[in-house]
Amino acid sequence: MSTALPLASFVTEFWQDHLVAHGRQGVFLVLVGFVGSFAFIRMSTRLIRKEVSWWPGNIESESGLHVHHLVFGIITMMVAGTLGFAADGRGPLTEIAAFLFGVGAGLTIDEFALWVYLEDVYWAEEGRSSIDATVIAAALIGLIVIGANPFEFSGGPEEVLGGIVSAVLLILVVGICFAKGRRLHGAIGVLFAPLAIYGACRIGKPDSPWARHRYGARRPKQQEKAEARFHPGRRTDRFKEAFRDIVGGKPSEGVAHATEEAMAATREAGEEMRARAERVVRPDDTDERDPHR
Repeated sequence: MSTALPLASFVTEFWQDHLVAHGRQGVFLVLVGFVGSFAFIRMSTRLIRKEVSWWPGNIESESGLHVHHLVFGIITMMVAGTLGFAADGRGPLTEIAAFLFGVGAGLTIDEFALWVYLEDVYWAEEGRSSIDATVIAAALIGLIVIGANPFEFSGGPEEVLGGIVSAVLLILVVGICFAKGRRLHGAIGVLFAPLAIYGACRIGKPDSPWARHRYGARRPKQQEKAEARFHPGRRTDRFKEAFRDIVGGKPSEGVAHATEEAMAATREAGEEMRARAERVVRPDDTDERDPHR
């Protein structure tokens, strides 16, 4: 009882003074729904992967069609968006819509790799990009919750002009971060400018678009510096891999293996269809070739 009362008081003050007073309760509920749905679906997929008997499996039709949770996420966001427009910022319906939108976004971004590769690489090495996308999205939403907004212009003409110039410069340095392969610096730097400036000033990754156009044969010393800075097995990468393993589970085969399996299944299906077609078109020839008839 002694712990519950201070906690309830803290939650109430946080909700009223920090969120409602500044109109951020909707974004906060988006963050809660986003993190909650992502955590749940990752737990679910890992239990399915381990073939836990008491946990429901994948949703599949009788013909073997697997329905990805990406589908449910998109539908949830569509419903939430419609409810949000219908509420028009009034009443608790807006907050319900915000929470549902976060739930749908969490389900959708968990299969971010499917957007990029158009392949079911959920447990492949390439599928770990979904973890990175989720961390970046959650960080951006969290920064908005605490009040970071670089594109808010107010005041007189001079203040507005200064804000526009600052926004243009921010977009420029964020673009340089992404060109250098420093995606985390660029994404969070949208709302925290010093991080974007830091990332733009540092050396680019050796396989980034920036390196391909500005390093290499043109500046071999810069290329060597980039390769030495981002060498395989560096400590930061080990930490990132460990974090991805904890959150998303260890990967299995990569895109190449998944593509080979898909192509093999397609070939088998094609051969089966041709065999069926031959039995329909030329039943007599099929009977002669079949010694059991």
